[in-house]
Amino acid sequence: MQTNFPFNHKYLMNVLESIRDGIIIMNPDGDIIYFNDAAETITGYSREEVIGLPCTVLDTDTCVILTESGRQRCCSLFEDGTPIHEKKCRIRSKSGKTVYLLKNAVMLKDDRGEPIGAVESITDITSLYMKELELEELKQELRQHYWFMGLLGNSVPMHKLFDKIRNAASSDAPVLICGESGTGKELVANAIHKLSSRKKGPFVKMNCASLNEYLLESELFGHKKGSFTGAISDRKGRFEAADRGSIFLDEIGDMPQAMQVKLLRVLEEKIIERVGEHKPINVDIRLISATHQDLYDLVAQGRFRQDLMYRVNAIIVHTPPLRERRDDIPLLVTHHLKKISITNDKTIKGLSSPALEILKNYRWPGNVRQLINALEHAAVTCKSDTIEVSDLPDYVFGETGLINNEVEDEADKIKDALTTYKGNRTLAAKHLGISRVTLWKRIKDYNIQV
Repeated sequence: MQTNFPFNHKYLMNVLESIRDGIIIMNPDGDIIYFNDAAETITGYSREEVIGLPCTVLDTDTCVILTESGRQRCCSLFEDGTPIHEKKCRIRSKSGKTVYLLKNAVMLKDDRGEPIGAVESITDITSLYMKELELEELKQELRQHYWFMGLLGNSVPMHKLFDKIRNAASSDAPVLICGESGTGKELVANAIHKLSSRKKGPFVKMNCASLNEYLLESELFGHKKGSFTGAISDRKGRFEAADRGSIFLDEIGDMPQAMQVKLLRVLEEKIIERVGEHKPINVDIRLISATHQDLYDLVAQGRFRQDLMYRVNAIIVHTPPLRERRDDIPLLVTHHLKKISITNDKTIKGLSSPALEILKNYRWPGNVRQLINALEHAAVTCKSDTIEVSDLPDYVFGETGLINNEVEDEADKIKDALTTYKGNRTLAAKHLGISRVTLWKRIKDYNIQV
């Protein structure tokens, strides 16, 4: 215990008044006995106006109900002591304006456990709520014409993709989604699941490139307590979690060969065994896998089993790269710029014609993901409500030299981070601001020796 903590009434009041969230304290009857500065700002009421009044004066939609005798308090906190945790609600401010809040509240008890009041914190999330509404309106607008299960496009290649998704969803056979990074393979997998007969079941995802063979086996098959160091309890694997649903294995081409044999057995027998246990468990799953590599080349190189390839590719769906559907670029630009504008609270009406022409003519090796990054860069650098050529990232003006320089710079940064953290990929990824999966891919792509 900290014996020198300056805990006195004046110190506590200073702490409460300095907090940016609204703090309200009630007595056991629900009457307000404390109201800090932030609560005044959020609600529009001064403390003099509310002290001594019941908390229902704030007209919170989750705490007040209308009855024949008027407004009545309906609060689980005072009824049975159940804490309120990050509950979204709204109040009517003094000016009559609706304010959207995130609320937390707990009962205060004395040394004998008897309730002596309650304390509540309120955070104004009105601006965030309005942004969510704008984004939902944007999605609804797009769904009418260009939106298909989270995929955006109106070009011929995209309509062909939508047809393939519908066809794949009508079957229960394994699906292999092939396409470059950034083309939306996970969105396609999710769409197939949601349109299939398994849509009410779980959709479980796993990236095969993110873990080594032993961790991947534990993640997919689960493990028995004590089967290896760190296995402190029984754990259900992702195959079991996906029972009666679909499992999505991304980057299946990077799956270790020992795991390929085990996956083949699952597909053939619909049975798994947890690590450290020999009890067979039946699973009813639909496999959807994806890769940015050519599995036939991997088979020829001896890196992927041929029998497994024929098991996973019963239905093949190709996601078109952005350069093959340039007609969608104006639509994608409009949609993502609206999202960026709403998120960053910055009005950006669009691109100038020359800037849009440059984006349409660039090859986009990183596809839609890279286009979004380019738009985010341009939105930050532009000084008006229109993105000009000068606001675009340098790499869109040349497809060779600039890109190669960027690759070299990124490879050097990764090497430096790995050296600094003595090969610890988790710390290096955190330092670089990327995920461990992304770091692992970059190490492979740039042939960095760890």
